Amino acid sequence: MRDAFARTVYDISKKDSKVFVVVADISPAASMTPFLRDYPEHFINVGLSEQAMIGVAAGLALRGCTAFAYTIATFAIYRPFEQVRDDLCYQNLPVTVVGVGGGVQYSLLGGTHHAQEDIAVMSALPGMSVVAPCDPLETVAATWACARHTGPVYLRLGKAGESDLTSEAPEPFVFGQLRLIRKGASVAILTYGPIAKLAIDAAKALEAHGCQAAVFSAHTLKPFDQARLRRIFDEFRHVVVVEEHSERGGLAVLVKVEAFDSGAGCTITTFSLKDEFIHVYGAHGDILAAHGITVDKIVQSVSRKL
Repeated sequence: MRDAFARTVYDISKKDSKVFVVVADISPAASMTPFLRDYPEHFINVGLSEQAMIGVAAGLALRGCTAFAYTIATFAIYRPFEQVRDDLCYQNLPVTVVGVGGGVQYSLLGGTHHAQEDIAVMSALPGMSVVAPCDPLETVAATWACARHTGPVYLRLGKAGESDLTSEAPEPFVFGQLRLIRKGASVAILTYGPIAKLAIDAAKALEAHGCQAAVFSAHTLKPFDQARLRRIFDEFRHVVVVEEHSERGGLAVLVKVEAFDSGAGCTITTFSLKDEFIHVYGAHGDILAAHGITVDKIVQSVSRKL
């Protein structure tokens, strides 16, 4: 997804001469090389100063530029939170804050590098939009959407090596709309970000239980597609949320609140990160398993309710 983002920024810069990438001492993805080569003055490394990264991006936006502030997710939003809130949101500036490795993708680096509550934090900011594509193709579409957006956006990306999940999706990416990426009946799985691969694997495994589960990419967490969600409540008997985010303030909460407000009659099951720091080190899948998110657990939970 990082490479897809870098290639897309380069493509955007060919149409928009005022595109800038501001980083905080992070090594750029390999495919950023064409951008660095052709637009060296538009790539700014402020060093280990995330507050300056946001401030510079805000200044560029005030000068009519399209700015992307790009670094690891925890450092993109937590260290410069005051600047994100006051420089970007308060002034409604069109800056995209790009957080790489959202959730617990930097598994081996521990809690300091885990952005397990970033959706909640960013969604709470007035005027901030939140987008979390599920694969490289959605990343391309999301990056273009961010470049065209008129206000601040938090773009949550995976780290590397994500699978193609949407090349045969029955619906296109549209900013602000839930997207069907796998057809099914009875059960609807809502997900976003790279963990969508696990959600699709669970949907495939449910076929052995006679269930053709639909999968929806909730790539835009804010503004959220409440109208489509209510139609999903009416269409499916069972709605499942799979997300790589804290159980507080993420998609699970959005779905439960909307279900309550609309009087939905469907069953709702959610799989989110626990509301705690888990001191386990290992591969990405090991961390998710420690939080109770695995294909087997999803299949067992859903199949019991079929």
